[in-house]
This record gives sequence, structure tokens and C-alpha cells, in this order.
Amino acid sequence: MKGFLKVAIIGLFALVSCNRQEDTEVLVVGGGASGVAAGIQSARMGVRTVILEETPWLGGMLTSAGVSCIDGNYRLRSGIFGEFTDSLAARYGGYDALQSGWVSLVNFDPQIGQEIFTDMAETCGELLDVRRETVVTDVAGKAGDWTVSYRDASGKKHRINADILIDATELGDVAKACGVDYRIGMEASSLTGESIAPDQSNDVIQDLTYVAFLKDYGPDADMTIPEPEGYDLSLFANSALNPMSTVAETGQTIWSPEMMISYGKTPQGRYMINWPIYGNDFYVNAVEMDREQRDEAFAQAKKFTLSFIYFIQTQLGMRNLGIADDVFPTEDGLPFFPYHRESRRIVGEAFFTMDAAADPYGFEKPYYRTGIAVGDYAVDHHHFRHPDWKSLPDLHFYPIPSFNVPMGTIIPKQTDDLIVAEKSISVSNLMNGATRLQPVVMQIGQAAGALAAIAVTEGRSVKEVGVRQLQEALLESGCFIMPYLDLPREDRHFKALQRIGATGILRGEGRNAGWENQTWFRAADPLLGEEIYVSDLYGGFVLEPGEITVGRMLELVRAGGGAIPYGSEESWWNGLGLKDYDPTRTAIRLEAAVVIDAAFDPFGKFEVDYDGYFVK
Repeated sequence: MKGFLKVAIIGLFALVSCNRQEDTEVLVVGGGASGVAAGIQSARMGVRTVILEETPWLGGMLTSAGVSCIDGNYRLRSGIFGEFTDSLAARYGGYDALQSGWVSLVNFDPQIGQEIFTDMAETCGELLDVRRETVVTDVAGKAGDWTVSYRDASGKKHRINADILIDATELGDVAKACGVDYRIGMEASSLTGESIAPDQSNDVIQDLTYVAFLKDYGPDADMTIPEPEGYDLSLFANSALNPMSTVAETGQTIWSPEMMISYGKTPQGRYMINWPIYGNDFYVNAVEMDREQRDEAFAQAKKFTLSFIYFIQTQLGMRNLGIADDVFPTEDGLPFFPYHRESRRIVGEAFFTMDAAADPYGFEKPYYRTGIAVGDYAVDHHHFRHPDWKSLPDLHFYPIPSFNVPMGTIIPKQTDDLIVAEKSISVSNLMNGATRLQPVVMQIGQAAGALAAIAVTEGRSVKEVGVRQLQEALLESGCFIMPYLDLPREDRHFKALQRIGATGILRGEGRNAGWENQTWFRAADPLLGEEIYVSDLYGGFVLEPGEITVGRMLELVRAGGGAIPYGSEESWWNGLGLKDYDPTRTAIRLEAAVVIDAAFDPFGKFEVDYDGYFVK
């Protein structure tokens, strides 16, 4: 009887201390760059969605962590990421106004980004419920029936059930709680096939950074902070030219103080301090730490950044620059948490490596056919603050073409109805150096939200949703699935080019142009028989090499069963939005893409699996 009474009392206490259990269709844990995009996309597709976010802000690394200088995708702005940057441009007076710092073409102030994300979320109405300052305490359940426990800012406990769960946390904590297999650190080259990977696996992750924003308080102001405990100016001596600087061990140029400080200048004149060269990068592997251990580690990272600020003020003569008092609503004026460049990486249905990105058409698995997000930034790793950084691979801007991220990277192998976003997707440690950037992470989140919404709407599990179905939903939302620079997303033929590119019938060309990685469909180039790859879809169909005329192209399409009406080829051609109908001239690749898409619809008719192989 005593035991029964004890259980009853405990049960009664639980009912009193918790709100009643709620239900939603999609639950996104984490309102960062991926999470906010996932929540907005899911709600826009008509699905009840909840976002749980620990901080008072939406936007994650773009806002709450202060990395408000966007890396790459300047010509690949699309989907919710494109809406966000367009809103920034509108707020500041045009895209030219965003070029205030030299590290990026899109610089902004974190508080402005947070306001824009909030406005975007609010346009979703009652379908999107954003719950800020919440801490998840437990994740339980199984596919299609997840239960997440959390406490709000007042300490009150809550539980919420969800059909689909999206992990958009900074370090992949939900995936771990769900029992998903994952990797941390560098894989050996024998495991990934990447030639520049280390010979042996290790647990080394990228440096994190506790970003800060400085403000000019006037030429006569002295904003010097107290000297931080353990301050060592030699750690920062080569961050910029000063009496203490020497030749950097890395052989890199030592910048002037003016160049260093203006690196991440915002349109409102604040200075983002996220300096990788003898600056405030900080090494700690906090991924597997508990909350208390992480808080202590992040406090050390914050102190390191304060030491760098003290160095700037005392050694570089910038006492007039102090921590901005009008950016973050925190007691110390610093961001809510540090910028994490790396987290757990799940074992997913696809494993995206640097070699797959470097040679998408020659790689053993045609992952390029399954793209859900695109990126054009180099493989950029920060390891300088690691104690043994000299023994690590040199990954400073290792060149690859622009790339697309395979759908299978966001889907764990063992678990259904869990989608993983942010930086915890199934990529190699090396490839994470490119997929971790803000534009890619936002697109990954949008794809996660679309995938969840399709599954809910159609009453299917996540793994029952086809690759092409998700890609078509993304195209309808103005997203790229192939990283082609030829056409803007507003162009009438954008979708046809994207769809045919994703079949591989016509293939793009990757290029490195200095800092920028590119991929071109070569839309205006002549159509050549040897550059049309149809054997995987239409066996036995042989094309002669050399240039193909418009008339010959239409003959071949009709011979293959394409839907071209007889006797009205010109009106059909014009109806597709193509110009200059002349059967005798050489066709161009764009025309071929539009014609093949309209006559055969190979994108819609031929499904692919997570590896990119056609499903027979």
C-alpha cells in the first residue's frame, strides 16, 4: 500500500508540475539557421509546426552567435535564404549597402537579422508556433510518435507529441537522444576515400569562436575592459601589424589593424570580431560534454575573446572601440552562444564526401541527382588553435566546384520520421568545411521542413517520400537543386534547366574562379551528340557525335517517343518560350533541356534512390 501511495503521489505531482500534453504534426528542436527555415517551410505547406528555441532570438549562428557576415552563395540566393537576404537589402537600402565589410558581400547587424526572421515566422500565422527560451530535457518515442519534454523560461515543464521530429540543434543533441549513429572528428582516408584526409581517424573538430561586436564610442572615449585573467598578448601578436608582431608561423600575411578590424564591419558601423588569423578562434571539443561542462568550456572561449578585445584596445591603439551596447540583449553585450563550426555528423542514407563534391559526374554514386541544397564556398577548416594543428591536413580553402547536398544526408539510416539538419548531416569531416556555411545550412533546413510537411500531408513516413517529390516541392518554393549559375530562379526556363540537370541527361561543368567555386550548365553552348547521356534511361538510343541542329533534335525527340505534334513544330517551340525557330541552325543546350523536359518529363517519370541511381 505504501508503494502504491508513493507512485500515486509522484504521478499527481507530475500532473501538477507539467502542462497537459500537446500534439503537433512537426516539431523542430532548434530555431537556428536551419530550424527557422524548416519551421517556416513546413508551416507554409499547411502543416502545424512548433519550433523550440533556447535563446530569445531566431537565426542561430546568423544572429544569436553573431556570424552576420554571410559566406558564399551570392549568386545562388534562393528559397528562404534568398528571401532573407532580399529583406536585408530592403532594410538597408539595397545590396550595395550590405557590402560594408570586406569578408562578405552580405553583411548585416545581428539584431536586424533576428527581426527579419521573426517577421518571416509571424507571416505563417497559427500554423507556426515559436517557443523561445525553452530547454529540451528529454526525447522519447519512435517513428511517427515522438514525445519531447522541455521547460520554459519560468521553469515550468511541458511535453509535446509530434509525428515528425527535426533536429536543428547546434550540436546534434536530439539525434543522439534518439539513438542515431554518428561520427565526431576526422575520418581516416581509408574510410572516406578522400586523399587529403588523415591516415588515422581522430576526434579533432574545428575551432569554435565566441564572436563579439565592437562599437566606436568616439575618439576621446576609453572603453578599455579590465585585463582578463590569464591574458597572454603573445597569442594575438600576429593578428595584425603592431610592435609585437613577427612573421607568422603559417606564412600568412600579417594584416594592418585597419584591415583586421574592418573585416566584418556591418552597415550600422559595428565591427564583428570573428578573426581567424591569430585572433579569437578557440579550440575545445564540447560536443559530448553535458550542459554544465559546455557552459564552462564556452566561458573559457568567451574569456579568450575578451583577451583579444583587450589586445585590440591596448596593443593596437583602439581604446575608443568597446563592446557594443546595442546589439545583443545580454548582460555582457556578447552573443548568446559561440559559433560552432562542427557538431555530431549522423550516419545517413547518403554519405557526402569531398571527392563526391569535387567530381559529381565521375563519383561512384551519382549523388548530384538527389540535390536539395547548393553551395559554392570552398572547403574551409579552422584548426589553428588546436594544440597539434601542424600535424593536421592543410584545408585552408581547398578548392572544389560548387555543389549540391544529397537528400540522403538529412535522413538517419536506422530511424524513420526523424530528420537531421543544421551541421549534423551525413557528410565527412572534410566536406563539413563547405556544408557548414550559413546559406547551405538554411537551405538544408528548408528541405527538412518540406520533407516533413510532405510526409505529414500524405500520411507517409519520411522514408516513403521520393527524392523527386521533395525536389519538385523545393523548385516550387524557388530553390536551387543544381548549382547552375546560367539562369536566375525567376527565369521561365529555370526549372527545366534544374530538372534536366538533375537527371544527368545534360551535365554541367564545375570551375574554380579564384575565391569563387562555380558550376555552369553551359546553356548557350552548341548541343553536341556526345554530351547527351541517355543510356541509363533509354537503352540502345545512339546519338551521333558533333553539333545537332534544331530540326535534327526534334526528329530525335519524336523518334524516341517524345510528345511533339506533327506539322506545328514552330508553334510548339514558341509555346515553350523558345526563340528563333530555325531547323537548320545548331541547337543550344538550353533549348535541348527545355525540349527534353517538355517532351519526355524524365525528371517526373524516373525516380532515383538516395544514391542517385534510377529506380527501375
